[in-house]
Amino acid sequence: MCVTCGCSDDGQIKITNLETDKTEHNHTLADGTVITHSHSHDTHIEAPQIHAKIHNTTISLEQDILAKNNLLAAQNRGWFKGRNILALNLMSSPGAGKTTLLTRTINDLKQQLSISVIEGDQETANDAKKIKETGSKVIQINTGTGCHLDASMIDRGLQQLNPPLNSVVMIENVGNLVCPALFDLGEQAKVVILSVTEGEDKPLKYPHIFRASDVMIITKIDLLPYVDFDVQKCIEYAKQVNPQIKIFQVSATTGVGLDNWYKWVTEN
Repeated sequence: MCVTCGCSDDGQIKITNLETDKTEHNHTLADGTVITHSHSHDTHIEAPQIHAKIHNTTISLEQDILAKNNLLAAQNRGWFKGRNILALNLMSSPGAGKTTLLTRTINDLKQQLSISVIEGDQETANDAKKIKETGSKVIQINTGTGCHLDASMIDRGLQQLNPPLNSVVMIENVGNLVCPALFDLGEQAKVVILSVTEGEDKPLKYPHIFRASDVMIITKIDLLPYVDFDVQKCIEYAKQVNPQIKIFQVSATTGVGLDNWYKWVTEN
């Protein structure tokens, strides 16, 4: 179980290169020991170790976990910077339209930008297969019962992905509006995606992820005539939580609003 977020630690991390169909099953303990029966890395601790009864001990473990993750994230950030790679961490609840937006973005910008993808899901390579159909390089990371990606997973994924210099790496995080906000992956910017089929009060209900994000994308706006969603209230709530957040309204189906999103990507 993860001390920080409470997700279970009884699965396995699998990193699959769809080009070679090679899959890794590894687990790294906090002391660097590699074993093969559990999904987590530095961000998780084996179950017998987390049964601490003292509150201060739990806090210390959480701080230690995040500190180790942040160190790896800083190394990832340096790796991206040294290769002039724009890394974006795409986060949302399940079903918000991350993959649809991602595939449309790749197809529309492939003549201008080289875009590679790290795809995070608990199970299956379904989304990675959709991305591969665009011609983009993609690595699938399955977290088992884990609810987020962490910096060590990104480090290992990049070793297989090997994105080219002067390119873009899109990291599609596990669908979750809580835990991904806590874990720095080394990205240049966090992008939170919210669809109009969800409530406009999501920024108030899940403030940490909106506060941590540089960009909010409101998706599926072609459905606005058919759903009860107040766009202006959503924007007001997001600005209330994070006054500096950049906001785009798009439909990946019709293409409305995508030019502004593409302009932001190509200028960063």
